[in-house]
Amino acid sequence: MTSRSNRTTVIIAHQFESADQQLDADLLGMWLFLVTELLLFSGAFLAFSVYYHQYSEAFSAAAGELHWLLAGFNTALLLTSGLTVALAEQAAVENNRRATLGLLALTIALGLAFLALKGYEYHSEYRAGLIPFLDQPFAFDGPDPIHAMLFYNFYFTLTGLHALHMIIGLSAMGVILVSGYRWRDRHRVARQVRIAGLYWAFVDIVWVLVYTSLYLVGR
Repeated sequence: MTSRSNRTTVIIAHQFESADQQLDADLLGMWLFLVTELLLFSGAFLAFSVYYHQYSEAFSAAAGELHWLLAGFNTALLLTSGLTVALAEQAAVENNRRATLGLLALTIALGLAFLALKGYEYHSEYRAGLIPFLDQPFAFDGPDPIHAMLFYNFYFTLTGLHALHMIIGLSAMGVILVSGYRWRDRHRVARQVRIAGLYWAFVDIVWVLVYTSLYLVGR
């Protein structure tokens, strides 16, 4: 179904009666999905908290080997990308095609910069022998290396899961950027950016928890 609003074609899927109903359904679907993601990450953080309570000395020593300043800069990048995607949504609502696409592109660029720096961090940890897999010896010189290895298992699991979610989010925004180039239905673009922005906000929150839990533990 299509309708006209301010000389713009509004495309509404046949199962919905209005654009507002379609938006509400889309947002509800995303919220339900994020609840399942919350269950995934909350279980991992709960397990980390239990083991940190038991082996706090080893976990703190292991966390001291991480590049917390670099991760702090990455945190600033990711939070800035959360701002740009929110501004992109506002620009889409205001029918500002150029600003919407530009802000989406900037969001993607910031996200890719985050992943590139994270990759550099992984590489430096690999060279230092702090990866407890990939068939290489675990070269941790601090106290209790067995439980320090447990910390790094949590570290790579949580940051890897977060990176995977970032890749999914960036791919979705890339699709929106390409499909929105013709700007046939600004309402549809605004709806898509809003849903992607909701997902991206979740990614931002998870990273803040990852940063404070893993990098700053014991500091």
